[in-house]
Amino acid sequence: MKVVKALDEEKVGQEQAAAENKSGYIRFKKFHFIMLLFFVIFLSAGITAFALAFGKEKVVTVGERAEFKKFYTAYDTLNNGYFKNVDRQKMINGAISGMVESLDDPYSDYMSDEEAKNFHSTISSSFEGIGAEIQEKDGHILIVSPIKGSPAEKAGLKPNDMISAVNGKSVQGMTSTQAVTLIRGKKGTKVELTVQRPGSDAPVKVPIVRDEIPIETVYGEMVGNGIAKVQITSFSSNTAKELVTTLNDLQKKGMKGLVLDLRQNPGGLLDQAISISSMFVPKGKVVVKEQDRNGKIKEFPSQNEGNPTLPLVVLIDKGSASASEILSAAVKESAGVPLVGEKSFGKGTVQTAQDFPDGSDLKYTIAKWLTPNGNWIHKKGIMPDYPVKLPDYASLPIINPDKKLVLSSSSEDVKTAQKMLKAIGFNPGRTDGFFDQKTKEAVEKFQKANKLKVNGYLKGDSTMKLMELLRDKIQKNDTQLKKAVEVLKTRMK
Repeated sequence: MKVVKALDEEKVGQEQAAAENKSGYIRFKKFHFIMLLFFVIFLSAGITAFALAFGKEKVVTVGERAEFKKFYTAYDTLNNGYFKNVDRQKMINGAISGMVESLDDPYSDYMSDEEAKNFHSTISSSFEGIGAEIQEKDGHILIVSPIKGSPAEKAGLKPNDMISAVNGKSVQGMTSTQAVTLIRGKKGTKVELTVQRPGSDAPVKVPIVRDEIPIETVYGEMVGNGIAKVQITSFSSNTAKELVTTLNDLQKKGMKGLVLDLRQNPGGLLDQAISISSMFVPKGKVVVKEQDRNGKIKEFPSQNEGNPTLPLVVLIDKGSASASEILSAAVKESAGVPLVGEKSFGKGTVQTAQDFPDGSDLKYTIAKWLTPNGNWIHKKGIMPDYPVKLPDYASLPIINPDKKLVLSSSSEDVKTAQKMLKAIGFNPGRTDGFFDQKTKEAVEKFQKANKLKVNGYLKGDSTMKLMELLRDKIQKNDTQLKKAVEVLKTRMK
């Protein structure tokens, strides 16, 4: 997402004509005309003052544009005739919000001063909340991606999970920034999300304790045989610098090939995507294109001073969006880098932000972005060269830790718990959702092995530990990463 501040400049020109009076008669007539003009002005001022003092208040505009006549009439009608006093500023804000909503664009939004602060904090050093990127789609609030290590990730939230309520309040029809305002809060406070996962029959309530979310966006490690894995979680103001530091450190550790992990990366700043793409795309080759409303296309070439030689493979999935898709497309089409994983999210537009003096903000789409080959991936996504899915248990829904799953109960949550137990090596004997004696025995073995209170039911710490161990299992059996390493080894020969 491209965040810039735009200031409109007005050019005002005045033409003055000098007239020469050639007779006393003309000067006399001019004197009478001026006196008459002053009289009309003073009379008009008096009538206006009287109307404002004793008549109904009305918006007075100079040079009113015809298309706003209906708006002014509606404003005056409500301001003067509504059965109780109205909040004028709230009405104006609502009118602006309505204009933006009429665009039917989930990436354009009008934000109050509080919402604007939340928006700007997502590209700063840290913020307090649950750590998840969300978007509005067809009137619903969806998770785009949780941030690595965040409370949202630890609670098990995944891309495309739908949030239907926050602390019992429906978010149906809200904009993403309105929903963010409800979800965010001070570190240590709890928020309860009602979440529906695709393929799941019933929603589940997920309590999450908010925390400080540091915007550390680059994580690197050696995975063996001279291969390094670097995960970029979002594109914030310092991401390119973080990546340079991380790569330099990994080179000292013997890095000979790189897997760049962009999975569940919701995007961020366009300039960061261009800078990082330039590290891997030869100088002069196109990184990304922008197309404005008139069809005019602007190209952004790589600024790399050398010719990249480090063997590279990029990982993507359905949570890879926006700037991460720009980077993926740039290295694929301009540097021949293979992509591994699942089809990406599909966000192909660029936004800018206009700040207002009262702290509010207008974020709106200004252009399409196109891949180096001129493709628009919006709502389509990018297909990987090597499609690979994670194991089925990686997409299991969340279990509410406040809910007690006990012997003889039957539910979708029990079915999910049984599948989780089986995945981590504690076979419950069945996965149909009925909590029988064998399921209880599997729970007891799981609790004993993990030094939990052995009571034979799932709730609280036992449920949280079960989901934590499943996440560890997914990371250890990362089929997408294994394939990326396999592909990278062939490029390193």
